[in-house]
Amino acid sequence: QVQLVESGGGVVQPGGSLRLSCAASGRLLSIYTMGWYRQAPGKQRELVADISVRGITLNYADSVKGRFTISKDNAKNTVYLQMNSLKSEDTAVYYCNFVRAPVSWGQGTQVTVSS
Repeated sequence: QVQLVESGGGVVQPGGSLRLSCAASGRLLSIYTMGWYRQAPGKQRELVADISVRGITLNYADSVKGRFTISKDNAKNTVYLQMNSLKSEDTAVYYCNFVRAPVSWGQGTQVTVSS
């Protein structure tokens, strides 16, 4: 059974930073394109960043480009999302998943940006 466990969220002031982690078990993320998604209250879940199998191609939603960085550590079977210059509109529950072969969603990690 494949499981995804997200962590690293919290409450941060505007302009602050957080680093999210997503640990996968049951499937090697090194052979899949991985993505970070978020879902804000009353909105649909959206893909904010993804990283290719070899970790060379990185894609970002326009809303986070230049502020967020996705990376992964194949040895730890973990994907990360470094979030800088956070804004109130980044407030959401953040999830990771396999972009082209998604599995059941994890519990996500709450990110709240507020002064």
